[in-house]
Order: sequence, then structure tokens, then C-alpha cells
Amino acid sequence: MEKKYRNPLVTVDLIVKIEDKIVLIKRAKPPYGWALPGGFVDYGESLESAAVREALEETKLGVVLKEQFHTYSEPDRDPRQHTVTTVYIAEAKGFPKAGDDAGEAELFSRDKLPGNLAFDHGKIINDYFRYCSGESKKDIFGLPLEQP
Repeated sequence: MEKKYRNPLVTVDLIVKIEDKIVLIKRAKPPYGWALPGGFVDYGESLESAAVREALEETKLGVVLKEQFHTYSEPDRDPRQHTVTTVYIAEAKGFPKAGDDAGEAELFSRDKLPGNLAFDHGKIINDYFRYCSGESKKDIFGLPLEQP
């Protein structure tokens, strides 16, 4: 009998900076709300390629990846299923235009973020702004879990 595995799905999300603002999309499909651009990694695709592809599909922006920020893996971060996302910090020029499953795409400053954020993107954005304020990743995310 073949063993069946249930594994988390791999996703990417992007914090796309344009000057002093970040790009968010308003999801046209459930779960609704404002979100970072991102999505599922296709089979045979690298995380970096998926990030660039998802940004272009959802915002019509060509992005330059600057840094791998952090990986978020809480089992309940996506209400549809267990996903693991790697978040990239990217830069772009221009103004985002909604595409793919985005109903809208807008630029937001730190002090004017929308209230209805999907998934765990409020936490990700908060972590990002803490990082921008000079906190180290070690202070934001802590140390890796110790082995028992």
C-alpha cells in the first residue's frame, strides 16, 4: 500500500516598494481583503521566478527582488489550506494596475494601510515596517526553535 502524504503548499508574497509606499492588491476571489501580491509556486519554478511572475500577473509591474525577507508557516495563515510562504522585498517603478485575481491594486503608506487585510499579511507588513525602522530580523523573528 502506497503511503499518502499531506504537505503544505508553497507560496510567495512580495512587499513591492515604490518610493516610500508599498503595493497591495484587493482580492477579487475568496478570501477577500487587501493582500500583498503573491501566489502559488508552480511545479518546476523557483521561488524567485514565482515572485517575479506573480508581481507581474497581479500588479502589471516588473519588479527587482532586493532581499528574501522571511518565511511564514503558521498552519492557519491561509483559511483555505496549509501554506508556507517566502516573502521577498522588491522594488518597482510606475503605478500598479490590477490583473489576474486582483480586483484593485493601490499604493499605501505605512500610516494609511487598509483595515481589511487577508491572510497573515497584517503581521507580515508590521514585521516589515519594524525591520525598516532598524529592528534586526533576530529581534523580530527570534531564534530558531531549539532541538528537544
